[in-house]
Amino acid sequence: MHQAAPGIVETNIPQRLDRLPWSRFHSLVVVALGITWILDGLEVTLTGAVSGALQNRDGLNLSDVQIGEAASSYLSGAVLGALGFGYLTDRLGRKKLFFITLGLYLAATAATALSFDAASFMVFRFLTGAGIGGEYAAINSAIQELIPARYRGRTDLAINGSYWFGAAAGAGVTVFLLDPRLLPPDIGWRVAFGTGAVLGLGILGLRRFLPESPRWLIVHGQVPAAEDIVGEIERRIETRPGGLPPVPAGHLYFRARGHVALGAVAVALFRTYPRRALLGLVLMTAQAFLYNAIFFTYALVLNRFFQVPAGKIGLYLLPFSITNALGPLVLGPLFDTVGRKPMITATYAISGLLLAGGGWMFAQGGLTAASLTLIFAAVFFFASPAASAAYLTVSESFPVETRALAIALFYALGTALGGIAGPLVFGHLIGLGGRDQLFHGYLFAAALMIGAALVELAIGIKSERQSLESVAPPLATVDNEGPDPRLLERHDGHAGGGGKGDAFDPISTG
Repeated sequence: MHQAAPGIVETNIPQRLDRLPWSRFHSLVVVALGITWILDGLEVTLTGAVSGALQNRDGLNLSDVQIGEAASSYLSGAVLGALGFGYLTDRLGRKKLFFITLGLYLAATAATALSFDAASFMVFRFLTGAGIGGEYAAINSAIQELIPARYRGRTDLAINGSYWFGAAAGAGVTVFLLDPRLLPPDIGWRVAFGTGAVLGLGILGLRRFLPESPRWLIVHGQVPAAEDIVGEIERRIETRPGGLPPVPAGHLYFRARGHVALGAVAVALFRTYPRRALLGLVLMTAQAFLYNAIFFTYALVLNRFFQVPAGKIGLYLLPFSITNALGPLVLGPLFDTVGRKPMITATYAISGLLLAGGGWMFAQGGLTAASLTLIFAAVFFFASPAASAAYLTVSESFPVETRALAIALFYALGTALGGIAGPLVFGHLIGLGGRDQLFHGYLFAAALMIGAALVELAIGIKSERQSLESVAPPLATVDNEGPDPRLLERHDGHAGGGGKGDAFDPISTG
């Protein structure tokens, strides 16, 4: 690294990071940062599982309406937390924020265990959601920027899919903690929330060993710190058999800057990359509607149409958790080898087609509770990697200076448009009591997924095995003579990674 011109920095740090073999360092990144989705799954499941205990006099004596309001408080906190902390993550750095957001989660979920009335419970749930929402922005950014390009897709999908391990853990924990033979009824639900705080506390210790993102550092003028971090990672790995691969030729040129104004962020998201913004919004909204509409109302479907008692509902939800976790693990590597566009198109389309077929069979009355569950488990085997790929697409598609805020913004918009509307629409359809009406809801969700597949096929980005800088050049990128005017004219081509649809290749050969 050296000064290529006054105020301009030449570096090959992104190339050095992307050529690294998988190591213990990368495994630490996955464990220490990927816990976020497990915590989210744990929190959502805990609230549903302990709702009965919270409605008892030994709990907080909450009404049905207050249980629903508490869930909305958590979701509202997650959306607002993602937006606020997403902005701060791009401005202050990944590491600072993934400590702050986890700290907020720890304090809020511990406080939830100490709730004394309905109002305090809702406030603490809102703050817990804010911590988790902030984690989404900070953690997705850091993972993208620390994991080598050829592993980025499978890693991101596997981590997002780990939500369902948290969901299964939450269900398992409450089976024991809510057993009055083991703990008093007024204590069990409090201990259940305390388990999330204990788990998060252990992860807080692991995160002490993670560095700041070198990619964030170099575009914010802290190149010596970035060089030190990458050098330390390389020293840890080069002692392994085979050593380190050679560094690819070429350098990047940056004009160091402090932070990016919100106006520049808006230009990058919606003027420079309008089709990527549309793609992210479509993918996020479709998967959010599918998941929230079906998953959060399935207990009502089982009870109303198949007379499954409340105590047996969990047995039918378990296959959902299994296939949701397995889908990203099994199919994830194909997103790096076969490619993003064909796999995202396929997973969205297949899950939509399976849902439409299963909905039709349900409307005909030819399914049992078990067979409908198996069909939906197959739907979610494909929908889970599809949903995770929505986050992957957004986090890859925009420059490093805007990455966290972009993740937060599209998460918030997708949740608002699809996540909130889904349960409301399906709850109304189930209340009507007819299979045909509910089938129309399934068809609508299927149409959204198939439509998203078509949008991906038309304007999806071929970002597999490409450096983040070639998919979306940082706003600080220049050539070695000064700012490249073509940055302002870059069109939003179909291909990423310096393909034919790009206006230029930001990796100059030095």
